This record gives sequence, structure tokens and C-alpha cells, in this order.
Amino acid sequence: MTKPPKKTAAEKKGEYRRGTQKKTPKGPSARGAAARAANDKRGVPSVAKPKPPRERSVRDAESRSAESRESTPREKPVRDRSEAGSSKRRVKPQRSAEAPPSKAGGTVKADREGPMRVQRALARAGVVSRRGADQAVAEGRVHVNGSIATVGQVVDPFRDVITLDGTPVITRVTSHTWIVIHKPAAVMTTRKDPEGRTTVFDLVDDVPGLVYVGRLDFMTEGVLLLTTDGRAAHALTHPSNEVERTYVATVRGDAVTAAKVARRGVQLEDGLVVPREVVAHPLGGRRWALEITIAEGKTHEVRRLCDALELEVERLVRTRFGPVRLGDLPSGGARALNSTEREVLEALMVGGK
Repeated sequence: MTKPPKKTAAEKKGEYRRGTQKKTPKGPSARGAAARAANDKRGVPSVAKPKPPRERSVRDAESRSAESRESTPREKPVRDRSEAGSSKRRVKPQRSAEAPPSKAGGTVKADREGPMRVQRALARAGVVSRRGADQAVAEGRVHVNGSIATVGQVVDPFRDVITLDGTPVITRVTSHTWIVIHKPAAVMTTRKDPEGRTTVFDLVDDVPGLVYVGRLDFMTEGVLLLTTDGRAAHALTHPSNEVERTYVATVRGDAVTAAKVARRGVQLEDGLVVPREVVAHPLGGRRWALEITIAEGKTHEVRRLCDALELEVERLVRTRFGPVRLGDLPSGGARALNSTEREVLEALMVGGK
């Protein structure tokens, strides 16, 4: 097929003048009109929707996302029981630091702790108090693996050999001993008495690291705990745990009026004492059994309280320490903790009341 000859510039110019050929428009407005004409031919709307401002678009997206989160609650995936035998590992629940005792008795399993300061290791062993441990280390009386220990030295009680005054300290315990005794009057609550008087440790078999929990006065009778767990002994007597003690004081005087005053609180030289409970039981004549429950454990607190209330104390017996009750345990007798007492004591050691 033969192509038509190209038109010369003069021929094209003549066609424009005669209007037989469309002229391509020039300029911005002309180009926009041409684009609209082309869109009309393709069926596309000539006026496009204006884009919203960017900030508004972002805010709308955030709003829609928030509405979606509120309207569509997040559901936890439900695991089918058939997956129990799958190869996925299941996370075992962590056990508490101190495993619960396996049977009723006088021992509680100790946790296997890692390295600790030598002072803490001595206190945990029950051979000295925390303050006494600091003093013993500072005086050079403590050795670790044959070398003099220093204040703050880190040791592993399950690996290092620790001695105090040349005597090995038993820190590698796997269980703790708990003993409940009925302390008689005229017995010292101490390890050794310089005057040779009977101590509470003379009432039980010799157990390394045994310490008392809450001192009783020389003439005060009643329930007293002994344990090889120095940490527990400290926790149970710390004021923040508010472990209750109940005493029965045989007194002479106006116990009814004294009980009313005591319930409102009595100011002693070392602070205000407000008993948890005070009940007066008549014994005949002017003698009364005054039952007092406190949770502070200050030195000679009950005797000083009775003195401030103008009551003459004839006898004082501690009938309860926390969950442990004296019951029918004979004077000078001893027994192990039962399972209920042990569970409550463990709860008190972590801050319960």
C-alpha cells in the first residue's frame, strides 16, 4: 500500500487557516482541557476527589484503629485437648523457694541458695545474730577455707568451709528443725548462762544451730519456739510481720478498769502500747486472770503494761505465739510442729499476719 506523501509546512498552514485540522492547544489551561477530554472518552470522571490533609488522615486512621480494638475484644487462643500429645514443650509451674514439708513433724526443707555474704551465712546457720556476725567478722574470728574472712566477703555455704572461733559452722543443712517447748519459770532463754542456771536448751537434745524465736523472761512461762532456721527466727520476731502473742497474767487489783484503759492504749517509756485484745476473768477475791494479746514483742512489755495499770503480777504465761498454742503441753515438755502450724508460720515469714 502506497503511503500518502508528507504535507509540507505551507500545506499544513493552509489547512489550519481553512479549519480542516484541529490545532493542539498550548498552555496549562489548554493541557487540562485536553486531559479532561481524554478522560471523558475513557469514561473516567473528569473531577477527581481531593485528597484529605495528611494530619487528618492520620488522626482518622488512629481513631478507626482504636474503635476496632474496643469493638473487637481480643480472644485468647483455645488449645484443643488433642494437642496434649504434641511435641510442643509445656512450661512447668515454678515451685516456691521452700518446698512444703512432706509430713507433719519438726523439719522444714531449706532452699538451696547461691553465694551470699559471710555475715548472712553465719546468721542463717543460727550460730550468731546478724549484728553478732558483723562483729565476729570485724574481729577476725571468722575463717573461710582457712583464711580470715573480710566484711562483705561472698561465700557459698554449700561449698566453702566456714569456721567461727575455730569451730566449723554447719551451713550445709538440707532441713530445718522446729521444736515447741513449754518453758518453766526460773529458766533462762539463752544459750549459756554465766551463773550456771538452767537454759531452754537444757530441755531439749543438742541440735547444732538451734536458736530461740522470741525471748521469754526468766520468770515467764509458756510456749517458746526453737529452730535451726535463723532467717525464720528473725522474720517471725520482726515488728513488721506483727505476729500475735497471747499472755495470761494472774494479777491482783482492779483488772476490769485496767482492761478498759488498756484497750484505749497505754503510754510506756518506749511508746504507746495498744493491745489487740484484753479480757479479764475473775479468779476470786481481788485476783484476776488478765488475757492480753499483743503484736509487738517489746522487752518486758506485758509486765510493764500491768505495772502502768497498777496491777500486781503474780504469774505470767504465754499461751500462744502466732498459730502455736500451749495447749496441754506439760511444763518443761517439748513437741514438734504440726502441719497446720507450720503452714501458718511459713505464711507469716513472707509478710502475712
